[in-house]
Amino acid sequence: MNKLLRNIILAGILFLPVALCAQQRILIHSHNDYEQRVPFYQAYAQQAASIEADIFATEKNGELLVAHNKEDLNVSPTLDDAYLMPLVNLFKQNKGKPWKNSDQILTLLIDLKTPVNPTLDRLISKLKAYPDVFDPAVNPFAVRVVISGNRPDANDFSKYPSCISFDGSKIEYTPKQLQKIAMISLNFADYSKWNGKGTIVSKEYKELTKAIAQVHALGKPIRFWGTPDGVTAWNTFHNMGIDYINTDRPEACTDYFSHFDNKNFHIDGTTKDVSDEVARAKRLDKTTVGFQGFNNKLLQLSEGIDVYTPSYKNDGSNKPIKNVIFLIGDGTGLAQLQAGATINNANYAKGNGLSIFNMKYIGLQNTSSKDAYTTDSAAGGSALATGELHNNRHISMSENGIPYPSLTDVMYDSGYACGVITLGNVADATPAAFYGHSVERDNSDEITEYLLNGKLTVLNGAGMSVFTKRNDNKDLLGQLKSQYRISTSIDDIDTDNKKIICIDERMDLAASESTLPMLADATKRTINKLKSASDKGFFLMVEGAKIDYAGHANSLPGSIMETLSFDLAVAEALKFADSNGETLVIVTGDHETGGLTLVDGKVTTGHLTARYMTDDHTPLMLPVFAYGPGASEFMGVYKNTQIFHKIKALIGL
Repeated sequence: MNKLLRNIILAGILFLPVALCAQQRILIHSHNDYEQRVPFYQAYAQQAASIEADIFATEKNGELLVAHNKEDLNVSPTLDDAYLMPLVNLFKQNKGKPWKNSDQILTLLIDLKTPVNPTLDRLISKLKAYPDVFDPAVNPFAVRVVISGNRPDANDFSKYPSCISFDGSKIEYTPKQLQKIAMISLNFADYSKWNGKGTIVSKEYKELTKAIAQVHALGKPIRFWGTPDGVTAWNTFHNMGIDYINTDRPEACTDYFSHFDNKNFHIDGTTKDVSDEVARAKRLDKTTVGFQGFNNKLLQLSEGIDVYTPSYKNDGSNKPIKNVIFLIGDGTGLAQLQAGATINNANYAKGNGLSIFNMKYIGLQNTSSKDAYTTDSAAGGSALATGELHNNRHISMSENGIPYPSLTDVMYDSGYACGVITLGNVADATPAAFYGHSVERDNSDEITEYLLNGKLTVLNGAGMSVFTKRNDNKDLLGQLKSQYRISTSIDDIDTDNKKIICIDERMDLAASESTLPMLADATKRTINKLKSASDKGFFLMVEGAKIDYAGHANSLPGSIMETLSFDLAVAEALKFADSNGETLVIVTGDHETGGLTLVDGKVTTGHLTARYMTDDHTPLMLPVFAYGPGASEFMGVYKNTQIFHKIKALIGL
């Protein structure tokens, strides 16, 4: 590599963020690193814990070349050029450390391909020239140079200077020998034939875990070489307790393990091994941009939630429908629901893990908007609310500025009481689509002014600022007080028979174990209020808003907590439907967020590992669950707009 190219690459690396700085470091070993497109720098940029270089001593005095095979030596770089001098320069720039603003240690695993003498003597001579970089006895942050391949006899390890240590190749060593051994690397093929797909057969798994335990009993970290290389393998080896994850794909491996707390959830309620990293969504709109994020230490559960099994007495019947409860999990696809169910099954083995999964009538809806294959919440929520296709960012309004009647408009005009609940900002896209109209979702002033028409009996969520900090300088809150009681606590929703706008700012915070029932409580209280507000019946939309936020933030713990919160609200709707007998319950999403993929898990312990492929929406089809009279009409595959028309037809409007 020429010096100009190296300097360009290095300049970019020095300003890269440390991917693993906010969590316990997962040790990644860049195997045969010199075969990467950009040796050393690719692995260094990912902050790999260990980098491997094979070296050959040549006839030229003092020269060490880096290559895998002897045949490649004519085009191979020297060890000095490829590894040693880059490290020397980095230590100068980083004030005696491998990485800027980090105390993490780097291991350089040197595999000797030629005999110990003169190869090791030449290497030691080079290392001794820079004790501040390569000798831990001089600098505690020095690179740990570990010798593998052709090693001296283990009885002679202690004769070598402090600038090197050794890679053990077996488990049996004397205590004195172990003092100079930094790690132990074993041949994976000696224990297993696993190719990295599916799971390791039980006998081989036991042999591997036995070896891991034996090495750990010696007080040493373990690495296996010759391992399968991919997500399933990396995840399996990490779960088994293998210390160094061996890979030829350091960038992909580091990406998989980066922010790993956000890709894992374990239902045990402890925070001992959980970082206090806060995952924040980068793609939020005007009304949600102030969301404080998902703090992993607050996203812990000591036990699962209760799951409601309906009576099914009127499920799918042709009885008349008096009430409609429409629950929308913003950003919620099947993976989000399965993740929540997997976690909850650990403490709830009686059923399907979620109340939602106890609904028998299931369909699929296509979410694409009018002007894009991938919808946003405005177009997705508006399609559900009005039965019309919308351009992205439009709130229940055509591109020509013509308002489309929503289910709230239609049912209020027919004598039904109406309510809108969201576990987010009341002026955000999905709740706004059920009471307001605009060609721009950020026009909260225009959207909230539609509340003056008095069509809602209950509006509940967060976001008092949309009423008090307005660009139009109108005292909208003062005007609304003539029609609504204004409250700041969900406890007040059903204390009287007056219409209410309840802005409880707690609903804008990420769900914790103590606040998990908040959406369900609001749902129960609103149902209690609406059922006596009109003899005709009621319509209620309930949104689980922050499942979407978690998708944008790539926070699996956040997604699971918000999904369980949403499911508790679904349970309240199902309970009322069973007690009432004339209520249709529909559960779906407006789109999927994040492209969530489940990697692995264990139902019995409530552990799940998953990863996101994007921080934006995806065009995945979504499940539609229905319960009560008319529920069978929601089976099949259809456009999201059809849900509106199915509801209208079933209630005879």
